[in-house]
Amino acid sequence: MAMNDFFDFTLSVLTGTFAIFLDASSYILFGILVAGLLKMFLSTDYVVRHLGKGRVLPVLKASLLGIPLPLCSCGVLPAAASLRKQGASRGATTAFLISTPESGVDSIAVSWALLDPIMTVARPVIAFVTAFTAGVLGTLFNEPDIPENHRSDRFCTVDGCCDGDDCDPVQHSNHHSFPEKLAGGLRYSFGELWGDLAGWFVVGIFLAGFITVLAPEDTVAAALGGGIQSMLFMLLLGVPLYICATASTPVAAALILKGVSPGAALVFLLVGPATNVVSLSVLVGILGKRTVALYLGSLAAVSVAAGLTLDWIYMTLGISAQATVGQAAGFIPFPVQLASATLLLAISMRPLYRSVLRWREKFR
Repeated sequence: MAMNDFFDFTLSVLTGTFAIFLDASSYILFGILVAGLLKMFLSTDYVVRHLGKGRVLPVLKASLLGIPLPLCSCGVLPAAASLRKQGASRGATTAFLISTPESGVDSIAVSWALLDPIMTVARPVIAFVTAFTAGVLGTLFNEPDIPENHRSDRFCTVDGCCDGDDCDPVQHSNHHSFPEKLAGGLRYSFGELWGDLAGWFVVGIFLAGFITVLAPEDTVAAALGGGIQSMLFMLLLGVPLYICATASTPVAAALILKGVSPGAALVFLLVGPATNVVSLSVLVGILGKRTVALYLGSLAAVSVAAGLTLDWIYMTLGISAQATVGQAAGFIPFPVQLASATLLLAISMRPLYRSVLRWREKFR
């Protein structure tokens, strides 16, 4: 490749990446802000009380509660293990493990920015259906196995003033004021949460930039433009892959623009965040082989069926996914987009530096 060609290619990738980043930044900031508030005001103690008793109702609650929480497929593992130890049923834990990484307020917000309203609604709805199906099957095909002598985690998420062992729940519930909880939520949002997501999100938008430039549209459309073969290909691609729900969204948007059907993109958005080769090995220890098999089977079957259904909906309504992708981002004025992108870039510097150091140590 000549130097001029390399320069043009690099410029095209950077231009495409920046455009995606600009469209997504306002929604990312909104999503992680809401996620921080959920962290402060939706305690683990409250969650656990609703996930341990009964067979179907805890699965329903876990499926719903997991939808807004912004945890990836590896980040959800310790949370699910904690819930399991604290009394959540096997079915409820399974449902939580699926609905949580497949969706989240941050990924829903960025879906609105980079995809379209149909995809934005379909993503959490199908995440719920998948989680509920897997959870119910996990409950029906296993003997009741609820851990005994469980104790809810009361560790203080605001400032760590309570270690969870020597706390009076009634006294501690009134210990922090609303402004203190709000400040704690902001620290979590722009510290720990974005620190975990920033590196993967940047990888996702750069990958989307490369796809925008490199992938031949005619070839992609012919191979992945719809049908069962497109769904199965995305299923095989997504199962072993580690990618969080937020980072997978710009990749899905770039694929749709290149001709991938919305249904195939939905399969990728559902399966990619919910599984990876690392998490599956851990899940066997938490849930057992039978439940993990049901987990994967339910995830695959519901995702493929949902993908085929979504393609049918677009075809029936006469809507082109390529034409509607990213249109919602146009509602945000450019100065607001630019300010949001600048702020997001500023708060990403430290976590990106730390991510580079971690990856460098990993590959030494």
